[in-house]
Amino acid sequence: EWDRWLLMGLIGTAVGMLGFLIHQIIDSLIKLKWDLMENYLQVSKRNGTWSMGADVVIYLSTGQDGNIHMTWLCALGSGLAMVVLSSGSVLFFCPAGSPSGLPEIIGYLNGTSIQHLFNIKTFLGTFVSCVLAVASGLFCGPEGPMIHLGALLGCGLSQLQSDTLGVHLPIFTRFRNSADKRSFITAGAGAGIASVFRAPIGGLLFTLEEVSSFWDIRLAWQTFFCCLMATFTTDLLSSSLYGFVYRGHFGFFEAEKRILFWNLLDMNVLAFIPTILLGMLGGLLGALFVSLNIKINKLRMQFFNSIPKLSLRKTSKLLETVLILVIFCVPLVASLGSGRNFLALEVGCIFSFPCSSEQGSAAALLVENGKRGITYLFKRGTHEEFGYASLCTALAFYFILSCWTAGSAVASGLVIPMLYTGALYGRIIGLILVSIFGVQTNKYGAWIDPGLFAAIGAASFFSGVSRLTISLTVIMVSMLS
Repeated sequence: EWDRWLLMGLIGTAVGMLGFLIHQIIDSLIKLKWDLMENYLQVSKRNGTWSMGADVVIYLSTGQDGNIHMTWLCALGSGLAMVVLSSGSVLFFCPAGSPSGLPEIIGYLNGTSIQHLFNIKTFLGTFVSCVLAVASGLFCGPEGPMIHLGALLGCGLSQLQSDTLGVHLPIFTRFRNSADKRSFITAGAGAGIASVFRAPIGGLLFTLEEVSSFWDIRLAWQTFFCCLMATFTTDLLSSSLYGFVYRGHFGFFEAEKRILFWNLLDMNVLAFIPTILLGMLGGLLGALFVSLNIKINKLRMQFFNSIPKLSLRKTSKLLETVLILVIFCVPLVASLGSGRNFLALEVGCIFSFPCSSEQGSAAALLVENGKRGITYLFKRGTHEEFGYASLCTALAFYFILSCWTAGSAVASGLVIPMLYTGALYGRIIGLILVSIFGVQTNKYGAWIDPGLFAAIGAASFFSGVSRLTISLTVIMVSMLS
């Protein structure tokens, strides 16, 4: 069985390298977009009265020194270019790559034959569509496509043959059967989720709970080894490279880059009351999200199927993704209005929005990419960082637009939107408790922290939508502590 273990290790390493590459490209594209915007901004640092997570607060003057409207036109134009390329890559290059690939992987592992699901064109199209969709600003994440790409690597590396490329290597031929092929695809899918969340046990449990229908103890150990190699490879490469720039300290794993809660909170039995409330709320909102998404997809299918010409149908699907991005960006552009002073938050990128703290925090939650925004919401000790208006506004936008984005013609995942949406209403519950009991400074009241309930809310909505329990708990624990 040494060759089976060797293949599992190779698949895990390849998936880990791919996960690292996807995140580096996404970060580089986001940085490039905001670097272009900075060309239209003249920034002067002053003492700010409002901050977000102790980051730098600066003011922008939009007189003759800066052009705020050209800044947002630049952001909108770059986002639209990415969306068009992302949607076009799955519509015209590889239709099997749209939208996330996870349902197709589950269907295949349960006996459904799907054409072109594991060929090289699907791999390239899904990869390009995923990185561009996330970097464009759409309400999505790379998790679903990453599972699909991991499964593709598991299939390709175990079979070592490709009809598209005309390659048939004479090694590992004993694995060219349906049962072994499905085992390696299962391991690759688990390695994909493990690489995204740096959670090898979570990846194993995810495949057991969600992906595979046939399981044994040998496959469990081999899948865990594959997930472990994927996580280690991603962490190893991320330790010294950021945006493809070498930062030194190769092999030094910095915990603050991946752990959101440094110290566990001392808990009080009273904390279970809002926790139960958040669980019920997550189930109700999760059911609403799924129901609304099903209705949107039915309407989407009815509309597109009514278009007889295939090329026009594909163009209409592409225009839908453009419309989603425009609907998100236009209210933010309109909110700028007229005036000279604008607030900006410097967190590696420059963001601009009106200098009202409520409007500013809402805009920051919407403009910021999902992963960083979740980190802000989870942050402890920031009891009054966000107000009710900003949280409710961001919640309404994110819930509706992420529900609409899911199923559109881009390779995208739902995990980041689910965590973000849950974190928003979880923080609202935490803010209500702070309003009732005040900011607690003693250890007996330390559990009244909006950041803590944001994390619980994120888990509740994720569970309400996906119906995951055990693997979700392990993934959240891996992220938070």
